[in-house]
Amino acid sequence: MDARRGPQDVRRSRTVWRMTISGVPTLFGLLGGCFCLLLVVLLVVAVVQYNRLVRLRNQVDASWAQIDVQLKRRHDLIPNLVETVKGYAAHERATLDAVIQARTAAVSAAGSGPAGRAEAENALTQSLGRLFALAEAYPNLKANENFAALQSELAATEDRIAYARQFYNTAVQTYNTAIQTIPGNLIAGPTGFRAREFFQAPDGERGPVQVRF
Repeated sequence: MDARRGPQDVRRSRTVWRMTISGVPTLFGLLGGCFCLLLVVLLVVAVVQYNRLVRLRNQVDASWAQIDVQLKRRHDLIPNLVETVKGYAAHERATLDAVIQARTAAVSAAGSGPAGRAEAENALTQSLGRLFALAEAYPNLKANENFAALQSELAATEDRIAYARQFYNTAVQTYNTAIQTIPGNLIAGPTGFRAREFFQAPDGERGPVQVRF
């Protein structure tokens, strides 16, 4: 059968073979180019996601720093408040000692996480609530200008704590969502991003950290 093929058929076959062989490098080059492009796109996505997670984590840290500032301000006001109350109700030793002990515990919890910090601050809030309830029985104490000023400053600090906590919890929610959903979770795990705790009161007592006057 091959013997019946003429010179023209042979030349045609050789031409087709050369075209096929010459097209192989082009195909491999195209596939290689697509692969390189895909790698570049994945790298860009990874860098963008990583930088986004870093920004969100920094936002959480900055928000927590604001809470820390306000809580320290709260702790600084309490000794003066206690000393003022002592001048009018020194015999109410149990209530005053409870406030001092709760403040000490809150200061000691400064190095703990948000959950431990919130528990200590909630105990301090409760003791302060009892202290201000006690003040209702002492008209001269309520009329004291220093006591009124401390009460007003503490109330303003409580409002700032509530705002800072809300801002922090929002930042934590955004950050946690980002590291738990695609594509953020593909970057978060290998690069060490971990979920953060919310700053909230124990179950049944949740809400802004505040003192009721």
